[in-house]
Amino acid sequence: QVQLVESGGGYVQAGGSLRLSCAAPGVTFSTYVMGWFRQAPGKEREFVAAISWNGGSTYYADSVKGRFTISRDNAKNTMYLQMNSLKPEDTAVYYCAARRGSNIYYTSDDKYNSWGQGTQVTVSS
Repeated sequence: QVQLVESGGGYVQAGGSLRLSCAAPGVTFSTYVMGWFRQAPGKEREFVAAISWNGGSTYYADSVKGRFTISRDNAKNTMYLQMNSLKPEDTAVYYCAARRGSNIYYTSDDKYNSWGQGTQVTVSS
């Protein structure tokens, strides 16, 4: 398992932007597919985005496509989620996750075996 630490959540008005970070200290970061998930109150955790080991391939949930951008910097052992044009329905706790392998198209959270503690994102209308 990998230790993951998220940061960057907060409160923003609709239409605003936030950038989340996920750090993975002390591991060979480039061997992991990385992903973002979110969980809104009363709802199940859902897939947001994933990125391949070298950042060359990305995959997004339809609900965030065109508004969110996932990226990674392997030299810094850090992954990012740039969130633009935020909507109230984006309000959730956002989690970063890691899995070994090369498939970035898994959207089920049981395919990931390392998780961060979560960071709250609140978007007001």
